Amino acid sequence: MTDKTTLVVPGQKLSVPKVFKRTIQVAISVALTAAVALVLVVASGMLLARGSSSRGVDIWLTFINRSDIQATMVLTAIVTVLFVYWQRDRERR
Repeated sequence: MTDKTTLVVPGQKLSVPKVFKRTIQVAISVALTAAVALVLVVASGMLLARGSSSRGVDIWLTFINRSDIQATMVLTAIVTVLFVYWQRDRERR
């Protein structure tokens, strides 16, 4: 039997396997990283003399669709989530 943990979503708490919860956390981390990159690229594009928000989105799409960028974001999120759980487990002892 797999270990269960609580996943808190708006309005309710769900009992899910730990692996599923960590996968969701990694996916959310990757999405937040992509969103922050979007804001930075669009904002910097708008500060240029000939820049526009649509040009910034095009640059972001080119950037975010690179496989090395995607792999870096996923790897960073996985390492961060695992490190946080490892630290929490060490503190409980």
